[in-house]
Amino acid sequence: MTPRESYRGERLGDVVAWMGKLLPDVHRELHRVNVLGDVVAIELSIQGTFLGPFETPAGVIQPTGAELDIPTADFWYVRDGKIQEFNCHIGMTAMFAQMGVLPDFASAVTASVAER
Repeated sequence: MTPRESYRGERLGDVVAWMGKLLPDVHRELHRVNVLGDVVAIELSIQGTFLGPFETPAGVIQPTGAELDIPTADFWYVRDGKIQEFNCHIGMTAMFAQMGVLPDFASAVTASVAER
């Protein structure tokens, strides 16, 4: 799962499975719903308790029990009454901060200096 992914066909359920593993009590609070022709744009929050492991390229972040309230925007593309595409934009920076995963600016600065 990346901050912005597109889901089509069989992959439409992937985001639900991923969130359900990370936040077993996951729920979505809808703030605004706008319909623009065949596009449904939704501003929402994904909420739940960080009880599942979070896999990263550096290893697994173990759950902390933190309550998460993640800002999110969803775009649903509908044609002939069927979902053709679902794009989910998750506020990953806010999510990481709420999980207690703070950025390692010192390593990023050291790496950028070394690349020069």
